[in-house]
Amino acid sequence: MQLFLMRHGEASFDAPSDRERMLTHNGRYQTGQMAGLLSNHISQLDLVLVSPYLRAQQTWQVVSKHLPKARKCVVLDDITPAGDPRRAADVILAYAEQYKADTVLVITHMPIVGFLVSELVAGVEPPIFATSAFVQIDKHMEVASLVGMNYPLAG
Repeated sequence: MQLFLMRHGEASFDAPSDRERMLTHNGRYQTGQMAGLLSNHISQLDLVLVSPYLRAQQTWQVVSKHLPKARKCVVLDDITPAGDPRRAADVILAYAEQYKADTVLVITHMPIVGFLVSELVAGVEPPIFATSAFVQIDKHMEVASLVGMNYPLAG
């Protein structure tokens, strides 16, 4: 299975709550830039798991325009910023198994996205994700390896 973990795009702090923060213009631009790069790695998309927070939903809206149509998309409360990384990793893998997904995209937040990497890949410290950054994990059976991390260009 190819698993892609992506942090949402840059979001404004001008919102009634953390859950309602919207992408900035730069956030949309960088997300589009990264979605173009992501499209080079994804020829089919079996499963997308997205946080219910507005900025993650908007990130998916931008990314989805650059990728093949997802076979299944699920909004997942377990991958919000304060989610438990062990539980989130277990839920992600359970959904992947349920839908027999070979290619999975998860759009989530810091700090959980970094902790997810260390939960899924043994011996890897939690990386810090820039907004719109993504990591690719190759997971076969019980073995997972970090393929690479991609960051948006400064601009």
